Amino acid sequence: MNDRTARREYRAGLVVILIGIIMASLFVASYSLALGRPAPRRIPTGVVGDPAQHPVLVAALEQATRRALVLHPYPSARAARAAIDRQELFAALVLSPDRALLLVSSASGASVALVLERAAEQVGEQLAPGRAQPVRVVDVHPLPPTDPQGLVSFYVTIAATVLGFVVMFQLRANAAGLSLRDWLSFIGILAVLGGLAFTVVVDPILHALRGAFGELWGVLAVQIAVAALFNSTMLVLFHRWAIIPTWLLFIAFGNPSSGGAVAAPLLPQLYALVGRLTPSGAAVRLIHQTVYFAHTQRRGPFLVEGLWLVGCLAALLISVRVTGRKPTESPG
Repeated sequence: MNDRTARREYRAGLVVILIGIIMASLFVASYSLALGRPAPRRIPTGVVGDPAQHPVLVAALEQATRRALVLHPYPSARAARAAIDRQELFAALVLSPDRALLLVSSASGASVALVLERAAEQVGEQLAPGRAQPVRVVDVHPLPPTDPQGLVSFYVTIAATVLGFVVMFQLRANAAGLSLRDWLSFIGILAVLGGLAFTVVVDPILHALRGAFGELWGVLAVQIAVAALFNSTMLVLFHRWAIIPTWLLFIAFGNPSSGGAVAAPLLPQLYALVGRLTPSGAAVRLIHQTVYFAHTQRRGPFLVEGLWLVGCLAALLISVRVTGRKPTESPG
């Protein structure tokens, strides 16, 4: 190896190290901002009764939640409970002359429910120390003992994402002769088998996510396919640097904004917005719906995940046609 080649390899090595450090630093910063500092910002909350007749209690509860409660009036506790079931609210405050009732939903967001429960305790210590608590908390959608923090959906979504793009790098390194049709076939096989394996682990084996088996399988399979197709497109467009956009979308920003570890009302506003539009955020919400809200599923997450699947497939086909390269090929 001559001196010029050695210097070129040395510079390339330094660039790789620098990019690795920057990506890892973004990971730490993003997760710290989103998950390390959860704070209530906007919590959709139903209210039954007239808050003006309970000014001290309502003011104390709002102070304990940093004025994050966004109150929506409902005619009855049943109507407010139905709104929670439809995933329109995270909680409901039912006011009565004797004692207030705070309905929370751990399945909607365990972190939000915990914030509200602590707020109710603070209100009790402030308004009625040593006496009966002025706010009684009832969890209308509790989490199972096998997933008491509601984190399994977050973990399995990360696993599906990582499986999707890591296997693409391995296919590229070990099966460079694959045609595009074969490459797509392997993505389909990976999605189906990977989704099945994860579903078996979290449902029959661990009993952590007891939803409709087929629906869970489908959600996880689509998440794997989206990560694989996106990364395949990046391999065509950016070759050796495909990990950078993939890492940024799915790992650095997609996972912390997904709402799986910290629910959207406790995330910074940008992360809460991004989480609704990313495949990871859609997958987490779809898993929650399948497991805890099977009869009141919302169409938004289905639409987001479907658009990502179709969009990534189309982007891959278009990029291959325009560049004349397959995901296994290097430029030039």
